[in-house]
Formats: sequence, structure tokens, C-alpha cells
Amino acid sequence: MDLHYSSLSDICRKTKSGELTVVNVVETMLQRLRDLEPTLGAYVTVTGDAAIQRAAELDIRQREGEPLGVLHGATMGLKDLLWTRGVPTSGGMHMHRDWRPDENASVIDRLDEAGAVSLGKVKLTEGAYAEHHPEVTAPMNPWNTEHWTGVSSSGSGVAVAAGMAHGAIGTDTGGSIRFPSACCGLVGLKPTYGRVSRYGGFALADSLDHFGPMARSVEDVARVLQAIAGFDPNDPTSLKADVPNFLAPCPEDLTDAVIGVDWSYCEEGVEQSVQESTRIAVERCRDVGARVVDITLPERQQLIERWTVTCSVECAVAHRSTYPSRADEYGPSLRQLLEYGTEKATALEYASLERARERFRHELDDVFASVNVVLSPCMPMAPPRVDSMGQDAGSDRDAAPMLTFTAPFDYSGHPTLTMPLDLDASGLPRSFQLIGPRMGERRLIEIGSVIEAAIGFDHHPYLLD
Repeated sequence: MDLHYSSLSDICRKTKSGELTVVNVVETMLQRLRDLEPTLGAYVTVTGDAAIQRAAELDIRQREGEPLGVLHGATMGLKDLLWTRGVPTSGGMHMHRDWRPDENASVIDRLDEAGAVSLGKVKLTEGAYAEHHPEVTAPMNPWNTEHWTGVSSSGSGVAVAAGMAHGAIGTDTGGSIRFPSACCGLVGLKPTYGRVSRYGGFALADSLDHFGPMARSVEDVARVLQAIAGFDPNDPTSLKADVPNFLAPCPEDLTDAVIGVDWSYCEEGVEQSVQESTRIAVERCRDVGARVVDITLPERQQLIERWTVTCSVECAVAHRSTYPSRADEYGPSLRQLLEYGTEKATALEYASLERARERFRHELDDVFASVNVVLSPCMPMAPPRVDSMGQDAGSDRDAAPMLTFTAPFDYSGHPTLTMPLDLDASGLPRSFQLIGPRMGERRLIEIGSVIEAAIGFDHHPYLLD
């Protein structure tokens, strides 16, 4: 396989063994960026010189027999809301386009410690919300440029899917690891809330934001999670919990696994193609020995329909130093969200959603007393056309259908694993997600790995190949 489409884990193994040099890997990937970036526009900043210097340093470590990190030689795209020392970090906001932080986000320090090589900062929607700032050209989906890339980790999804990085960091507040993973045919892991530090990242909504990896395989996202997970005293929401070995050998089958499916959840208001893909995913689970049982998920409609209330109020808090004082520098979508949070959302609504959140979380915990994971779609439709994806923050019910399979698990903080299944009749990826118990990433990875092997997804967009 071409080096740019190799798995992140294979790159790490081959650079550690000396079969590949990190310099060769990075030079190849930077050439790929030069070839594709003008068309796809995934990156806002490419740090090529720094990447070559970093690669040379890693090759010296390998030759001198020094200990090598779990991500040795892996190339990464960094979502541009992660503070990066000395590198422009905008959070997708035009007003911050020239800001250069004095320190790194904790996630970036941990990637560095693990031996990863950053190729640069990838684009995101403004403030990690719904749309790119009008001054920003949005990334193009490499599978079909007329179709959605997902928000807000759009650059992360495009960079990995197009072979312009082996992995990327995404963030998920209402679905922004899962949507671009689904639209771009990737594996995305949204960890348990607090499993990965959020220190040094622009916030959209503090109580909903999750940082996590996007890559091409379950092993790849497990490898990145191994590097970035763990307690961080700089993040007050960081969990003081041991980090298991996410790279321990996985079972060969799922004869000891129980997978729950709420069929009403998976089929009501869901496109026929997505219903079909869910049934296929269930059959692949049965093929490898899993027992699939019917379940009923807790009531979640309030969380889906009123997500904008929580998001807008917490976003207004995060932007209080620049909104409303610099309101005219915001794009229309994020400005409308902030207006909603400051002028329309009420304390009663917000408090009611917090009660609904606690109820859903605890009742979902009860579901996991009888199943290992829950299987569901990621989106109620196939990757939509870009021209159909308007967003009105003043009417959060308009966004509710898209958030059906994502927002509840941002509220509850349960981990999710998005996986590609196959290609639909138009050649776009189809996907599904697994939801696990809180702090249950290890079991989620085990189950996902076995299902992944049974599916055998091995497709890439046709670009220069």
C-alpha cells in the first residue's frame, strides 16, 4: 500500500524497526500535501520545516537505541483550536488568525512525548460550531467534493481520508468527531468525558467538549488514545483514573460479548440506506459470535432538541472576552449562537437540561449492566450534499435530527467508536457507531477491532492514485 494510505500503526512499527526513516515518511507526506492541499484545503497552516527537523531528531533517537514512543514517526494533523507554541492558532476564528500561543495544549505535549510528527494545523468551523467563517474556504470531501465533510473537525477528517496525515485530533461537542469520521470513511473515537485533557484548547461548550483521535483503523485510534489519555492537573474536569493498555491483544471473536440495539432508535426518522447499514453491521457482529439483544435506551429527546441551549450558554461564557465587544468580527452562524445564548436561552431551560442530562447518564449506565456496547447509526442520513447543510442556531429543533445519534452521548460523557462499514451506491462511505460504558474504552476497542476485521473495509478516495 502507498505510504500515505498506510495505517498509523504500521508507520510506527516500520519506523521503529528501521524499515522506514521518519524523514522519508515526512517528506513523502509533505509532497502529498503539496499535491492535494490546493484542491482539498484541509490545512490552515503547514509546518513543513519543523516537521522535517522533528523527523531527523526522531531518526537519531532510533539509530542510537533510545526508547521510542508509542507514536514514533506517525504524522498528525492538529485541529486548529489546540494551542501550539509559536504557531498561529485561530480556533477557526478570523479575529485570532495571527495569535501564536506561548504554550502547547496538553494533548500536543503528549503527542510530542509519544513521538508523533505534526504536519500542521487543520481547519475547523468557526469556534468549532456549525459553519466556517466566511473568510475561510471550507475543506472538500475527498470522496465527493459536493458532499459534506462533517463539522467541526472537517480538516481532521479530510486530511486523514485523503492521505495527508496518518491521524488527527478532533473534538466532539455535538458530533464533531463522529460526523467527519462517518462522512470521510474513518475510525473516530470520542473518549469518556475527562479521559483526555482539554487544557489548551478553545472551548465551544465546556461540559460537552471531548478531545479524541481520528484515523484509519481501530488500532490507530487506540494507539493515539494511549498517548493522550490520562489525568492532567491543568484541567479541572480531567479524571483521576488509571489508563489501561489500549494496545493489549484483542480477542479473535466476540463469543463473550453482548451488543444492544434499540431498533426504534435506529430506524425511526432514519434513511433507508442507513437502516440497511445498521442491519449489516449487526450481522457482522453476529458473524463473529456476539449475542445481539434488543434494548430500550433512556428518554433523550429533550437533550437532542434543546442541545443548542446548553451549547449557546456555555459558548457565551467561553467568548465573553470578545463577544459582544467584537461581535462584528464573527461569522453569522457563531454570532447567532452567541446571541441565542445571551438573549434567548433561559436559566430555567439550562437547569432543566442539566437534570435531563443526569437522568439520561444514570439510566444509560443501567443499560450497560446487561450489555457490553450499544450499536447505532452515527447520522440519520448518508453524507448529505454541502448545499443542503444550513444551520439556524435560533431554531435548535432544525438541527435536532442530525444530532439524534450524537448529542445524547456528549451530554452523558460515554465513549463512542465510529467505524466505516462499506460504500453506498454513490460511492460514499457508510458507517455505524458503538457506544460503551464510561471508562470502557478498552472493551470498546476490543469489540471494534473484531468487528473491523470481519468487515474488512479497505477503501480510499480516488485522488492521485
